[in-house]
Amino acid sequence: MVGHQQTLRDRQVASLQKILNLNQPSSDAFADQQDAGPPNGLIPQTTPILNSEGDPIWKVLVFDDLGRDVISSVLRVNDLRAWGVTIHLNINSQRHPIPDVPAVYLLEPTPSNLSLINADLMKNLYSDAYINFLSSIPRPLMEDFASQIAESGTADGIAQMYDQYLNFIVGEPDLFSLGMGKDTYWALNSAQTQDEEIDTIVDRTVRGLFSVVVTMGSIPVIRCPKGGPAEMIAARLDRKLRDHILNSKNNLFSNQGQRSTAGSTPSSRPVLVIVDRNVDLIPMLSHSWTYQSLVHDVLKMRLNRITMETLLDGDNPSRGKIKRSYDLNSNDFFWARNAGVPFPQVAEDIDAELTKYKDEASEITKRTGVSSIEDLNESGSSAQHLKAAITLLPELRERKAILDMHMNIATTLLQGIKDRQLDNFFQIEENITKETKTQILELLNDPGKGKVPLDKLRLFIIWFLNTEQEVSRSEMDRFEDALTRAGADITALAYVKRVRDETRMTMMTSAPSLPAQPSTDINLFRGFSSISNKLTDRLGGGLGVNLDSLVSGVKNFLPANKNITITKIVESLMDPASASSSAIAKTEDYLYFDPRSKDARGTMPGAQSSRQQSAPGTFGGPVTGTHATFGQRRQGFSEAIVFTVGGGSMDEYGNLQDWAKRTSAAQGQGGVRRRVVYGSTEVVNAEEFVGVVARLGKESG
Repeated sequence: MVGHQQTLRDRQVASLQKILNLNQPSSDAFADQQDAGPPNGLIPQTTPILNSEGDPIWKVLVFDDLGRDVISSVLRVNDLRAWGVTIHLNINSQRHPIPDVPAVYLLEPTPSNLSLINADLMKNLYSDAYINFLSSIPRPLMEDFASQIAESGTADGIAQMYDQYLNFIVGEPDLFSLGMGKDTYWALNSAQTQDEEIDTIVDRTVRGLFSVVVTMGSIPVIRCPKGGPAEMIAARLDRKLRDHILNSKNNLFSNQGQRSTAGSTPSSRPVLVIVDRNVDLIPMLSHSWTYQSLVHDVLKMRLNRITMETLLDGDNPSRGKIKRSYDLNSNDFFWARNAGVPFPQVAEDIDAELTKYKDEASEITKRTGVSSIEDLNESGSSAQHLKAAITLLPELRERKAILDMHMNIATTLLQGIKDRQLDNFFQIEENITKETKTQILELLNDPGKGKVPLDKLRLFIIWFLNTEQEVSRSEMDRFEDALTRAGADITALAYVKRVRDETRMTMMTSAPSLPAQPSTDINLFRGFSSISNKLTDRLGGGLGVNLDSLVSGVKNFLPANKNITITKIVESLMDPASASSSAIAKTEDYLYFDPRSKDARGTMPGAQSSRQQSAPGTFGGPVTGTHATFGQRRQGFSEAIVFTVGGGSMDEYGNLQDWAKRTSAAQGQGGVRRRVVYGSTEVVNAEEFVGVVARLGKESG
C-alpha cells in the first residue's frame, strides 16, 4: 500500500508545530499519521511538551504581519491552544508584561523587529524568548543584534534562536504565495521602477523559493525561459543553493525527516519551473466555473477567509443584511473534496452529505429516545446508556457546521452568478477564439449582458489576446467606446495592447477536447432544488433566499477539459514524451540549472548568447555555463514546483491539479504519480489584477 504523500501544507504545519513545541523533537505520531493519511484532511496532532509537574507549557506567541499570515492560513485559534498558546499578539501592537510565561517569536529578520525584541527583553515582558526567524538572518543583522543584546545585558533572556525557512503562505495543500503584494507585477513591468527595487524583489523571491525548497526537502532542477525576471530569479536561486551545499556545515537537505538527495538523479528530484506572468495573462482575467475559483473571484477570499453579506430575510430585504466570516481550513473535508470541481456538482455533494448527516443523526436519536440530536448532552442520562453514540456527537456537529457554512457560501455564489451572468461569460470564454468582432461588439453594447462593467472588460481583453484577427485602429476605438458606455475603466487597455504581441508568442491555445455545452441533464442543479424545501429541517432555519428562483435561468453545463498555457509548459518539461510538439518547441530553449551539477548553470541549449528582452526593459546579465544535453532537456519528472513571477491565479492552480490527477490516473495501478505544487509572488483575483494593469496603462498612455 502506498503511503500518504505529504503536501506542502502538511510539511509547513509540522514545522509550525515544532516551533510551538519550543523546537523540541516531536513524537513519531505525526509521521505515522501522515503515512496513513489524515482522515477528512484533519491536521494530525502530536502532544505538546510538559513541564516538570506534567502540565503543558503555556506560552505567548508574538508575530509580525508575515508571521501572522503564515500561521493564520494553516492553523486556527483552537490549534494554537492545543499547543499551549494562551495569547497571540502582533509585535507592533501595545503589549503588557506577562513575566512568568515564555514567548515564542515568529517574524522576519528585519532591523525594526530585532530592535523590538531587544526592547521586550529590556522590559522583561516575558520569562524567556524563543526567537524563530521566517528566513535566514543575514550576518550583518545578526552581528548588529548581538551588539544590541550585549549592550543591554539581556542575553540571558534568550532561550533559543533559529532560522526556520517558513516565509511563504500556504493557501491550499499544494498552493503557496510569498505574500509580496499585488503590485509586484507593476514593479517588474514599470519603467519607473529603479534597479534597486528590482533587486529587492528578486532577492525576496529567491529567499521565499529557497524556503519552499527546504520545506519540501529536495533540491530541484530549475527550468525557466531566457530573459526577464524569471531568469534572474533562477540564476540567483541556483547560486544560493550551490553555496549552501558547498559551504554550510549543516546541510538543510540532509536533516532527519527530509528527503535525502545526495547522489540522487535529476529525474528523481522535482523540477522547479519559473515563468514570468506575461507568459499568459488570460488566467488572471478569466471567469471560472470551479468552486474555489468562484469563491476567490466573487467572494474575494483572502488567507482562506471569506467575509460576505447575506440578507436577514430574502422575502423582506428591508430588514437589512448581516456580515458573516468563514474560514476554509484544513479540517474542512467538504472543501478538500470539492474545491476544484465544477460548481453545479457542489450542490449535489452538499445534498448527499446533508442526507448522510440526517440519516446518521436520526439513527442516534432513535437509539437514545430523544427527539433531536441537539437534546443529546454528553453529560446527560443518554450518555450513560449509549457511550458509543455520544462519541459520534463532536464529529457530527462539526460536519453539520461545515455543511451549514458551505450551504451559505454556495447560495451567495449562486446569487453572484445570476446577478453578474457569470455563466454566460464563462461559456463565451470557453470558445473565445470562435467569437467574431461583430459578436464581441454586440455583447459589449448590450446593457442586458452583465451588470458589472469589469466583467465585460475582462472578456474583451481575453478575446483581444486570443484572437488571430487583426484589429484596426478604428475598430479598437469602437470597442473602447462600447466599454466606456458600459461603465468600464479602459485605462488597462493601453498596456494590454503593448504586451499583446509578447503574450501571443508565449500563449498556447487549443480547442478543448470536450467543449463546454449545456448538459443533457436538465436538473444539473438538482442539488440546490432538492435542498431548498428542506433547509428549515436540516439547517435549523432558512438562508434568507429562495434557491429555486436563483437556479432558474442559470445555465447548466460542465466546463471543457483543456490544458491552459502554464499546464502545457509544465507537461512539456515533466512529460515530454506526451507533450505536444508545439509545447516542446516553445520550451526547447528554456534554461537548465542543476544546483548539484558543476556544469548545468543555465546556458540556453544551442542558442546564441544574445539576450531576449522582456517588456519594458532588460533584466540581469549573461549566465555562463555548459550546454544542457539533449537527454537533460528530455528527462521526465514526477514532481514539479511551478512558480509565476508577478501574480498567480486560482485557475492555473486548479488546471495544474486536474492535469496531475488525470495523467496519474491514466498510468494505472503502480504507474507514475505526478504532483504539482503551484506558487507565485501573490495570488490575486481578477479585479485586483486589472487594477494593477490599469496603473501600467496610465504610464503607457
